[in-house]
Amino acid sequence: MLGNIERLGVEALGVKIDRGCISTGAFGRTSVPGLYAIGDVAGPPMLAHKAEHEGVACVEAIRGLKPHPLERDKIPGCTYSHPQVASVGLTEAAARSSGYGLRIGRFPFAANGKAIALGEDQGMVKTIFDAKTGKLLGVHMVGSNVTELIQGFVIAMGLETTEEELFQTVFPHPTLSEAMHESVLAAYERAIHV
Repeated sequence: MLGNIERLGVEALGVKIDRGCISTGAFGRTSVPGLYAIGDVAGPPMLAHKAEHEGVACVEAIRGLKPHPLERDKIPGCTYSHPQVASVGLTEAAARSSGYGLRIGRFPFAANGKAIALGEDQGMVKTIFDAKTGKLLGVHMVGSNVTELIQGFVIAMGLETTEEELFQTVFPHPTLSEAMHESVLAAYERAIHV
């Protein structure tokens, strides 16, 4: 994907360009002192919530505060379609190619009472864990309201939550979020409703 940088004149200023986007370091700094870039012009993922986070961190850095750096692997991707699609972290293929041994959990919405009651029982939650450490590496979801549900896993990844901590977490019933819990349990052959 290319950032919309045509006719901005940034190249004439000496700004480094990488694959059609403005190259930035920490907190939006470009190769030109005092010039910052955030959002789509600074490269993928080209998402509004990523741009907003970059903007806050950039301004905090300019003000001399201590902003938290953006961790691109913890940016949720959301597709507002029917059914919805949401993900965070590594795909199964990327995790395998990175050398991880994996525990994979899958749970269908067809086995979730709330999804059935809503008439939205198509979809699933897939969780990917490091088999050695229990670290949550990635989550992929398709179905009703998954763009809302993904944030729970984003927080879990940010807090370095392990599978054991997710096992012990109480999920309210009846909710779609129970499918998240069941997927975690399924990765360790402990699912209750399948």
